[in-house]
Amino acid sequence: MYRYLGELLTRGAGSALASASAADSAALPASASSWTCLPRLRRYSEAVTDKEDDPNFFKMVEGFFDRGAAIVEDKLVADLKNRESPEQKRHRVRGILKIIKPCNHVLSVSFPIKRDNGEWEVIEGYRAQHSQHRTPCKGGIRYSTEVSVDEVKALASLMTYKCAVVDVPFGGAKAGVKINPRNYSDSELEKITRRFTIELAKKGFIGPGIDVPAPDMSTGEREMSWIADTYANTMGHHDINAHACVTGKPISQGGIHGRISATGRGVFHGIENFINEASYMSLLGLTPGFVDKTFIIQGQFVPVISRPGVLYNQNEKQLTKKNAHNIKAKIIAEGANGPTTPEADKIFLERNIMVIPDLYLNAGGVTVSYFEWLKNLNHVSYGRLTFKYERDSNYHLLMSVQESLERKFGKHGGAIPVVPTAEFQARIAGASEKDIVHSGLAYTMERSARQIMRAANKYNLGLDLRTAAYVNAIEKVFKVYNEAGLTFT
Repeated sequence: MYRYLGELLTRGAGSALASASAADSAALPASASSWTCLPRLRRYSEAVTDKEDDPNFFKMVEGFFDRGAAIVEDKLVADLKNRESPEQKRHRVRGILKIIKPCNHVLSVSFPIKRDNGEWEVIEGYRAQHSQHRTPCKGGIRYSTEVSVDEVKALASLMTYKCAVVDVPFGGAKAGVKINPRNYSDSELEKITRRFTIELAKKGFIGPGIDVPAPDMSTGEREMSWIADTYANTMGHHDINAHACVTGKPISQGGIHGRISATGRGVFHGIENFINEASYMSLLGLTPGFVDKTFIIQGQFVPVISRPGVLYNQNEKQLTKKNAHNIKAKIIAEGANGPTTPEADKIFLERNIMVIPDLYLNAGGVTVSYFEWLKNLNHVSYGRLTFKYERDSNYHLLMSVQESLERKFGKHGGAIPVVPTAEFQARIAGASEKDIVHSGLAYTMERSARQIMRAANKYNLGLDLRTAAYVNAIEKVFKVYNEAGLTFT
């Protein structure tokens, strides 16, 4: 089913779907017609653009925030309903925006481990907490030699806005350990993971209601299980909710079905919501739906109809002004964090290319992490209390229909069988935990896409979905700070 939000602009454009790689996108056909400027398209401020096009990652995220804040500021002032003067309202709004922007806390730790060969090595690690407007903080732990304070601060701030976009009540955080995991044995990685957990716990940077890590680059269920076990047997030994200190765990340790595929599934749903929106496809000169479109995933040129997907690259700043003009696709779906520099983003807007932004598109992981966290706090899996009731209710429904038909038409020719359809038969036993998770994720991505579309329409942003997503996030975070007030000023 296709949707139509309403005509925003009318421009002709090309004929291909998605890519996030300049080298690979050469396989896609070029735009079939020229572009014209977006009406009232807002210019990027100097805070966003960078002449070298290699901006500091944290500054890059802050620049995108500044762009959204500049657009929404007047509306925030106008919406304040209090006795303050217009000038005081302006001060309040700007003050809260200043509070939202920086990282609240950054922890840097160094600790020794003894290698299997007897040598000693000092390991560096970081954890950034961007915002506590909602608690706990939430964000992954990555193992990479490229980890830095700047990176974890940028990813933590991005996580705050990501959670706000999909209405997950967490503040943003991110952690990194500066190692190449391939250079360490499994026992050494376990030592590093458990010791890093202790360092976080000692400084109050982990806990079910404080800060909840998750998997990221080069970490997974195994590392999350080590973290949960370490915390539960040390600082959290008295806490019945201790295993809620981390998400992305194995099922046996309190994990949730559907978490591993959550990010990829969220990417698909995110693309689906925009590609089925007729108003946006008309801006690109495309028809709604996946049919007859092509896309690139990790360098392979594939028809969408056979295998829906998106390019995914875990490195930041892959799309720059150096390669942005080579992109032939009409839709870029950011499965990774921060793949597009501000200069490249500006070029894509000028070329009438729609970018589905990272802070919305890859939020499937944190959404299902939220479901896992709730499961851990409730100490019961989804569907367990209702599974049998739903199954029995469905069978009683079929029996009721059969009895009604027999009363109406009689049973002269025998009982009237009521046979469920294949779709109903598959659901007749009730929703499993995985069914509930998949349904909740799909609903979250659809609802969030609607909010971004409304923001883009409200502020006349055209195809600038990134700014629309930031505006949407800023409005929500601002509301929390404004209504809660400040503890000390």
